[in-house]
Amino acid sequence: MAAGAASSKARTIADEVRRRIVEGEWRQGDRIPDEADLAIEFDAARATVNKALQLLANDGLLDRRRKAGTRVTVDPVRKASFTISIVREQVEQAGMAYSYRVVAQRRSPVPAGLAARIGLKQGEVLVRMRAIHYADDRPFQLEDRWLNLRATPTLAEADLRQLNANEWLVRNAPYLRAEMAFSAENADRRDARLLGTQPGRALLVLYRSTWNDLGPITTVRVAFQPGHIVGTEGNFWPDR
Repeated sequence: MAAGAASSKARTIADEVRRRIVEGEWRQGDRIPDEADLAIEFDAARATVNKALQLLANDGLLDRRRKAGTRVTVDPVRKASFTISIVREQVEQAGMAYSYRVVAQRRSPVPAGLAARIGLKQGEVLVRMRAIHYADDRPFQLEDRWLNLRATPTLAEADLRQLNANEWLVRNAPYLRAEMAFSAENADRRDARLLGTQPGRALLVLYRSTWNDLGPITTVRVAFQPGHIVGTEGNFWPDR
């Protein structure tokens, strides 16, 4: 097989393996079939399969170890260059008790401006949820999140009132691309009520979106309680 054809075949195999991981056919920690078995399945040379798996290992989706085989990486998104923290861990590492409350959760048409920004058709129905993370029973951050079930099919089975969406996504929804932006905004009445502060107070607000092969996974607006500190890798810590 010519070098160009082999490279194309490797990308095709990598795309299929990535799809199986993204859609939950192979879950975090699972050992995937050996290279020899995959070579038979994809009618490819073993070296081509090796190249495909190495591409995914470079992306942080696979963990390859000699004699131990290849496994789907645990917490794969945290191996990417763009780091998304688990809010519960941030709070607990600061020595505080974590809790979480869903304020609202429903299916809703995505607004036109947001749809255009993340690459969806106007009016497409996503899951919208608002939730509050607490540190020692004090509001820590407020999130207003849109979730795309087409890009994360296994999310439909998750109970996001028990395991918050931030942690579920970090552990179960590897992404290929992400965007993040910060803004300083004055708290409106809803922000103020849910964060336990005064309307008009300056808030640090984070906007973050992630995508995989199937489209946008989620886009979220996170408003932080006044007084938070930005740490390394964009982490946020409560000002005690």
